[in-house]
Amino acid sequence: MIFRLEYGKANLTSLVERRSRFTILARNPSRHSAGVMSGIQHHLHMLPPSLRQSITFDRGTEFAAFATLQKKLAMTSYFCMPSAPWQKGSVENSNGRIRRFLPSDTDLALLSDKEIQAVADRINSTPRKCLNYRTPHDVLGEQINILKAR
Repeated sequence: MIFRLEYGKANLTSLVERRSRFTILARNPSRHSAGVMSGIQHHLHMLPPSLRQSITFDRGTEFAAFATLQKKLAMTSYFCMPSAPWQKGSVENSNGRIRRFLPSDTDLALLSDKEIQAVADRINSTPRKCLNYRTPHDVLGEQINILKAR
């Protein structure tokens, strides 16, 4: 997610787990691919490998170093077709939810990591109709518990 350039090149990467809709927000100091991939790797490393098998990107240059995720996390990367944001609809829906709290004129430099995490926590603790009115946090927890039981 990009913000007004007058506030600098800082941006957020929004990662959405497909089944639970659990959202992770990663702050990036710039739009360079190496930094963006490093942030993604840092945040996804904490998930069990079975919950991070693949990832789908849009066609931005910030995802050019996608191969590092294959090497470091054994993830397969996919890319949407040009002009087909519907191929990552969960992310687009989550970005709309995030924009309620962080509009495009937000200066990320003025926000602490704790404040950004509070936005993610609010999104993840809001019940969703598509999850039978459970929260993304609860559904992800159920998935992790099922994996532990195996």
